[in-house]
Amino acid sequence: MNTGLLATVMSVTVHVLIQLAVIVRILLRPHRDPASRIAWIVVVLSLPAVGILAYLLLGETNIGRSRIKRMRKVLSLLPDVADAQGADAASLQVKVPEREEHLFQVGQSINGFKPVGGNRAHLLQDSNTSIDSIVTDIDAAQVHVHLLFYIWLPDNNGLKIVEALKRASARGVTCRAMADDMGSRVMIKSEHWQAMRDAGIHLARALPIGNPLMRPFKGRIDLRNHRKIVVIDNWITYCGSQNCADPEFLVKAKYAPWVDVMMRFEGPIARQNQYLFAGDWIGHVDEDISSLLQEPLPLTEPGFPAQVIGTGPTVRHSAMPETFVSLMYSARQELVISTPYYVPDDPMLSALCACASRGVATTIIFPARNDSWIVGAASRSYYDDLLAAGVQVFEYTGGLLHAKTLTVDGETTLVGSANMDRRSFDLNYENNILFFDKALTADMHRRQESYISKANPVTMEMVNSWPWYHRLWNNAIAMLGPVL
Repeated sequence: MNTGLLATVMSVTVHVLIQLAVIVRILLRPHRDPASRIAWIVVVLSLPAVGILAYLLLGETNIGRSRIKRMRKVLSLLPDVADAQGADAASLQVKVPEREEHLFQVGQSINGFKPVGGNRAHLLQDSNTSIDSIVTDIDAAQVHVHLLFYIWLPDNNGLKIVEALKRASARGVTCRAMADDMGSRVMIKSEHWQAMRDAGIHLARALPIGNPLMRPFKGRIDLRNHRKIVVIDNWITYCGSQNCADPEFLVKAKYAPWVDVMMRFEGPIARQNQYLFAGDWIGHVDEDISSLLQEPLPLTEPGFPAQVIGTGPTVRHSAMPETFVSLMYSARQELVISTPYYVPDDPMLSALCACASRGVATTIIFPARNDSWIVGAASRSYYDDLLAAGVQVFEYTGGLLHAKTLTVDGETTLVGSANMDRRSFDLNYENNILFFDKALTADMHRRQESYISKANPVTMEMVNSWPWYHRLWNNAIAMLGPVL
């Protein structure tokens, strides 16, 4: 055998062995559904070099050994979840209706948070009103202000928060602000970030990217902190889809306005959001703020039960989709959902279709124009199944509908940062609040109806009229769902 042929044989052998090693790794990885395994194996076999590289970079939910080690240390510093409600925790426990008990049990299995009573809340009118409300609360803060946003822009609304934090810090209020290193990179690189630091505001970058070339060796670069958390004086908190930015959202202005939903809560539920913030903060900053989680809470007035659900790549696998699916199967009369990004796993698609099939009035609202062409195409590939099952599908035309809402039977609401796609399920840190209150759910339901009033219904006739290449494109993109 000549030298050239020998070299070729050795090269092919090495390449095949590498392929086999990657395939074995795919098969041995925990928490991966069969469709995902098959999809990755097909990619590795059909596009060997590119497929192997893609899998090594994007195929595993790897946050990095150093971060895992630090997170374990953080968990050891935080008080037991049961103790994090303060000395009067027993008085905060509330009996939820038997019909909803299993829903809150799912949430408790994720973070350990039990539903707590004594809460009050109201739904804010729009994005600008939400920012103004946060500013008002920051201006009234007495002890501390904690903020965490995925996207924080140096625009009108973003700078309103900056100036409010400066004012609070100047009068002696401890201010801690965290922003995702990728989503808020424009703010972090701006003069305003340093100006806040100079004003005495404690700042942190969530999941810092560092050197992009070296970052993949320390864990996936696209694992992000997608949470939107505001906690003020351990008693006021905000939860919803709202980033710290104008609705015109200048970084993606052609899709504007961004249509978001935000709720302002008062009561013990703020302590659970505080727990999420503290975990994220201590995980990035050498400052132990766990004592805030054990301060006694004031006596509360009667209020509705609520529960924080925080998920992420270091939290129990499949936590967020289990929450969605449980809520879908609990519906008896009506289920209404709004979400901008819909790439469901098989159990979620089945749950939504089964909901309509058993006679529940099931409605889902998407944006007509999506800022992610990949997700937009994948979402439409599911329209046929949804409509055939009896789900009412609407496409909102008043901007990019970014609100993530779910209401069940006019009684129960889930609101927060999580989308119904693989990224929110596996890759992002998310925060939602589940609550049981008929009046507040009615407010959210009216908001959902306002979305429908500015939306076009999608019919089976419309879907059937799509040209073959349209269907081909949507379905081909949807096939990539398990590897996205």
